[in-house]
Amino acid sequence: MRLLLRSIIRKYGEPRRLVRILGIYAGVEKSLSIFDDIAVSIISLIVSRIANMVGIDEDYLKIYLRDSYMRRGLASLILGLGYYGITRPQRIYAPFMIVWDFTKVCNLKCAHCYALASPYPSQGELSLEGKLRVLKEIDESGVAILAISGGEPLLNRDFWIIAERAYKAGLLVSVATNGTLISRSVARRLKEVGVRYVEVSVDSPYPEVHDRFRGVKGAWDKAINGIKNAKAEKLNVGIAFTVTKLNYKDVDDMIRLAKELGVDAVVAFNFIPTGRGKSIVSLDLNPYERYEFLKMLYRAWREFNLQVYSTSPQYSLVTVSGERRGLASHFLIFDEGKRYPVAPIAIAELIGGCGAGVTYMAIEANGDAQPCVFIPIKVGNIIKDGLLNIWHNNPILNSLRDRDNNYRCGGGLCPFRYICGGCRARAYGYLGDLKGPDSGCPLNYDTWSKLNILHN
Repeated sequence: MRLLLRSIIRKYGEPRRLVRILGIYAGVEKSLSIFDDIAVSIISLIVSRIANMVGIDEDYLKIYLRDSYMRRGLASLILGLGYYGITRPQRIYAPFMIVWDFTKVCNLKCAHCYALASPYPSQGELSLEGKLRVLKEIDESGVAILAISGGEPLLNRDFWIIAERAYKAGLLVSVATNGTLISRSVARRLKEVGVRYVEVSVDSPYPEVHDRFRGVKGAWDKAINGIKNAKAEKLNVGIAFTVTKLNYKDVDDMIRLAKELGVDAVVAFNFIPTGRGKSIVSLDLNPYERYEFLKMLYRAWREFNLQVYSTSPQYSLVTVSGERRGLASHFLIFDEGKRYPVAPIAIAELIGGCGAGVTYMAIEANGDAQPCVFIPIKVGNIIKDGLLNIWHNNPILNSLRDRDNNYRCGGGLCPFRYICGGCRARAYGYLGDLKGPDSGCPLNYDTWSKLNILHN
């Protein structure tokens, strides 16, 4: 397959050109020459082998390639296989997803805010011209998903221009928001500019708990109203919450609320001790509480017939070992375990659990790149250094992709290091060590017990 991949790279090594060939293969674009036909024949062989590698039908994969962002993602995988061969986790040509903290301005005062957001702009936030240069880098690099976050991105007038242009470029565009600003007209405009998914933070099914955590009275009512407005405009909507001792036992009530509101997904975010979160570490779950919570989350996924994700990489371990085999992780649901029993493990090893520097990267409001929004380490600047240059050459990112050398989570040679890898943000937040143990895992309970935290 390496020879086939290299022939494609020589002719179609620029991501967007390969995306076009995949479009012809999927039947959504037209061939322009005999050379396109030859390329499609080669792509068919490559896609067939990739499908076989992860244990699914080529026809099953081909259906998903009708969507441009899926073609972008597969192009990045194909180019990664061509440049780096098969690795665990798989090295890809460009991030599948960029999380862009568009602004640090926010109208709430959340207790756990990693961005230290405030009502005032931070120094160095990009102008519209700068944002357009960043978007150009994202587009030309072949990124598939652009998740715009903050702060509160809907407070920034440039959001609408960037979101629409990203959509027209073929990216899947999502926005993470506190929901308080989503009036019916705002929801309608989100739909018009091409936003495919709106993720609203709701940290509790109980208004008083949410408002206390978010620092503003009435925030829960406004967020719920925002969700209703978004659904009324037929947007895909998810509820996101950060898991702490305040809410981890309320999973069923949270899922019931989600079902009542008609949302499409629920996302449980790992607590990370960074930003303002450093001041509330006593609210973090111990490893056994977290594992029990993830099992509750898995049960909710099955019983409530709703997409349920978690940013905790240990979630992959829970879901692939469930009685009805499937896979749920940060941004992926694979629910065909009965039809393709080998696929969940294969896909889990492909995406590699913790995605920091592996499947995604973060961009700050000033254009700086980080491995993850929760890892405040600058690995370059998108405008000055270029996205692909950072992605391929930064030593910190390359180190995060190596789960064998100098890797100390789960005793170093953890059998789950390729499908989980431990949360690198937690390892850094608690120990200052990107490749150290994730104290949220029962295999690392000794690390947790030694931390100078008030444990309950």
